[in-house]
Amino acid sequence: MTDGSGRTAFPPAPTGLGALSATEIMAGYRRRAFTPRDVVDDTIAALQATNEACNAVVTPMYEQARADADRVTKEMRAGEAKGPLAGVPVTIKDLVFVAGVPAYAGSPMNKSFVPEADAAVVSALKAAGAIITCKTTTCESGYKLTADSPVTGITRNPWNPGRTSGGSSGGAAAGVAAGCGPIAIGTDGVGSIRVPSSFCGVFGLKPTFGLVPRSPGFSPPSWASLAHTGPITRTVADAALTLEIIAGYDLRDAASLPVSTRRFDTNAGRLNGIRIGASADLGYAAVSPDVCAAFGKALAILDSCGAQVTMDGPGLDPGILEHTLKPIAFTEQAAAVTTKTTADLASSEADYRDVVSAGRHYSGTDYVEASYRRGQARSAFVKLFERVDALVTPTVAVTAFEAGQIGVDKIDGREVDPHLGWSPFTWPINLAGLPAATLPCGFDRDGMPIGLQIIAPWLDEPTIFRIAAAFEQAQPWAKFWPQLALRDGGGGRAKG
Repeated sequence: MTDGSGRTAFPPAPTGLGALSATEIMAGYRRRAFTPRDVVDDTIAALQATNEACNAVVTPMYEQARADADRVTKEMRAGEAKGPLAGVPVTIKDLVFVAGVPAYAGSPMNKSFVPEADAAVVSALKAAGAIITCKTTTCESGYKLTADSPVTGITRNPWNPGRTSGGSSGGAAAGVAAGCGPIAIGTDGVGSIRVPSSFCGVFGLKPTFGLVPRSPGFSPPSWASLAHTGPITRTVADAALTLEIIAGYDLRDAASLPVSTRRFDTNAGRLNGIRIGASADLGYAAVSPDVCAAFGKALAILDSCGAQVTMDGPGLDPGILEHTLKPIAFTEQAAAVTTKTTADLASSEADYRDVVSAGRHYSGTDYVEASYRRGQARSAFVKLFERVDALVTPTVAVTAFEAGQIGVDKIDGREVDPHLGWSPFTWPINLAGLPAATLPCGFDRDGMPIGLQIIAPWLDEPTIFRIAAAFEQAQPWAKFWPQLALRDGGGGRAKG
């Protein structure tokens, strides 16, 4: 993996403790190299500097985070600290509830809403000892693949603040990319973990639908049959550790899967025996030349790791966006605000109002017919996974575009839907409910990150982690940092 200029040399690493991985932070605690208060102070400094440049934070929770860090520091000194993430800072996307903290969800309609209960994910993280530092930006109700909203404005990319961070978990991905703590929680209805992770050059995982519960809070309940919750991190090991903590059954979530707690092995090894199908376009997508070139190099790396790579794919209907996704996604978005009037929506973005209006014009028959076609797409993946153990594609068909835009309408001379046509590889996976991850696999000619998507059968996150860990070892992307992360905003403490 090289940077955008073709150089293979790694740039300097940030000096702040917030740039360490969770596993490095825990190792530092065991050595008594630093304390949770040291880590949280550096992380807050990094968040403040990054927010000034990128607008990634909605609601700071800094004073509570410092108090929690002091408490954990005392517990560690007394030998009483418990939990696999004790003293590790995390951020929470503003769609996910934290008790007593506003949940704007990017919407002016939520300006007075403060949830009374933690989401199950937040409860699990707190029980594991994690320290929540802030809520991060999202677009309105998570409806698009950037993090721009009427509440927070434009969220920008730490690799180039003139470009978008992607979304809707854009603040989450930008924070991790800029060294503002090792773990962020995002949500993904049509690619909202994977798109910003790809654009910001970090690792993002959308687990199997239902593996991570969403109750009791997910605001609002849009994309009801599509939305997943998962981690954004810089390393595969951190994502696996986080998933072990947040996965689990919750009776309050009708989609929650009654599966037992699992452990995920991220020790890198050869991929001998792994059959990987690869598709550069899923048979219908327009893809930029830079993304195609990086994807080809990624396939060569997987081959060098021992995988058996063949060009194969699910053979999806080219009309899947218009005839399957939109009737489902737009109807579910409209249903989330069914009690809202035109006056209620007046402060929303015009484009958001258009999506709600389109959703209200689909009939029940349209929704059910789209659900049948969704079943056909799922069946196509079932057949594919009889032939291969995993599928890889580009994560997004383009790299980060100009900040403030909703998308692009043309790729390599081909016209595409400006909302979703430039991310043709992410939302089919939501329709199928499959687990998928994105990991950095290169840079474009302007130095912007490019992502590789790994998709596995239902509940086969271990295969994703196995492939990702091998790729990470062969191409250690976490050693590349955006220039923004190299400011001495993290306090400048030595890493111990």
